[in-house]
Amino acid sequence: MADHEERARFEELVLPHLDAAYNFARWLVRRPEAEDLAQEAMLRALRYFSGFRGGSPRAWLLRIVRNTCYTWLERGRGTGSELAFDEELHARSEVTPESLALAGAERERVVRALETLPARFREILVLRELEGLSYREIADITEAPIGTIMSSLSRARKQLKAALSGESEK
Repeated sequence: MADHEERARFEELVLPHLDAAYNFARWLVRRPEAEDLAQEAMLRALRYFSGFRGGSPRAWLLRIVRNTCYTWLERGRGTGSELAFDEELHARSEVTPESLALAGAERERVVRALETLPARFREILVLRELEGLSYREIADITEAPIGTIMSSLSRARKQLKAALSGESEK
């Protein structure tokens, strides 16, 4: 990317979403490779930034992350042991140690429940609930109609609720 203005535009529009790219990759592959895949997606985004035609740069980048992760998984590199979700990366500072312990336990419970969902449902829940994307942005990322996104999100929420209810009974 020789053009200084284009590079500055990329840095202004896309780089602020690097954390979202990593977070999404982490939920898709649930492995330590998420960092490499997010980095690879950023390189692809930089390489093909001239093809960005406006809209949400976050949605555009997350679509690239999604495609990068699914390509990696389809090539069979997605087999192997999975590591547990790293609570420290996603923890928020709370006021007291007690509230931290309670929040950590609840967060761990939700993470375990999310990980039991099929990849399609987990993907849509992460994009909507954790990344705060609109139905339109999710539809653009996943290349699915908005109606499908809405019904999938509804089913995903029901499955998550059932998983959380089942876990609380243990």
